[in-house]
Amino acid sequence: MGTVKLVDLKKVYGKKTVAVHSCNLEIGEGEFLVLLGPSGCGKTTIMRMIAGLEEVTEGRVYLDGKDITELDPRFRNIGMVFQNYAMWPHMTIRENIEFPLKLKKMPKAKRAEIIAKVAKMTAIEDYLDRYVSQLSGGQRQRAAVARAVAYEPKIFLMDEPLSALDAKLRESMRTDLKEIQRASGTTTVFVTHDQAEALSLADRIVVMKMGEIVQIGTPDEVYDDCNSVFIADFIGTPPTNFFDVKIKENDSSCEVVNDEFKFDYTGKGLSALKAHDGKEVLLGIRPENMVIVDDSKDAFISIKCGLVEPQGAFKVVVIYINNKKMKMVVEGDRKIKRDDLIHIAYKSDKIMFFDKETELRIK
Repeated sequence: MGTVKLVDLKKVYGKKTVAVHSCNLEIGEGEFLVLLGPSGCGKTTIMRMIAGLEEVTEGRVYLDGKDITELDPRFRNIGMVFQNYAMWPHMTIRENIEFPLKLKKMPKAKRAEIIAKVAKMTAIEDYLDRYVSQLSGGQRQRAAVARAVAYEPKIFLMDEPLSALDAKLRESMRTDLKEIQRASGTTTVFVTHDQAEALSLADRIVVMKMGEIVQIGTPDEVYDDCNSVFIADFIGTPPTNFFDVKIKENDSSCEVVNDEFKFDYTGKGLSALKAHDGKEVLLGIRPENMVIVDDSKDAFISIKCGLVEPQGAFKVVVIYINNKKMKMVVEGDRKIKRDDLIHIAYKSDKIMFFDKETELRIK
């Protein structure tokens, strides 16, 4: 196992294109850390700088306290799993796994022992004597992981390894990857733009935007305690609903006023919200935190139901507030149809307020 520390890491292409701004990050031993963000945000560039595949413009990379910034990639003891598997097609799966062990000049008996161990761990025992072309996408990916595990690296680097798989297989492989990582105990850095992967796999998530780290936290922290409009909008399906509201301070509450609704707020962050008295802020409510109630007295708005999108275990209900499409999530067995009048309340401890200028969370 290994620890990774990035100090003021920066990558510039050409003279002006900054791919990664000053990045500071510590990754603990045995941790499964996910770099999450939209395409072009710098997450893969950071991973490649850790691997030594990308030259560092400024800053340092440390592995177990040792500066490896200038070290050749082959001497870093890092295992990589790529999106396209990167397996040798002319070799069997057994030979693919064995090849890096031969480079280590490992005895034949020891190689066979390790191959048997990782094949069992990744559930590919029956495929060892097949070629890559004879395997399904999920089997190929497990084989690629087995090769990386067999090398016994200090850290795994995984660059969107599931993106080429179909939705059902991706979900299955997420569980497999988590179990394999737990069994091996190897520190893992996983790059993805898929929030579902990040939330299900990570011990901690590093969310990136335009080359900068914008939030670091556990999946629960990033989801429930997002610190900006970007995080609230980027993480969550369907995404967070946003409303322009005006704040009016009262003695023990704040009145939250929109063109179509108003309510008194007494929840967490009240004192910080009071500092925005008379100003417009953004109210954010996740779809699952909007609930249908029986009585309009318990609701902050009553409105006609738009579309209903059944999803099996739940339904997505589309409504229109301020001429904007909003979504909420209700139970799958709730009887509801288009044009029904519904009364909507919110979970008081789950709503969020953001400064409109900075787009940062008010808390």
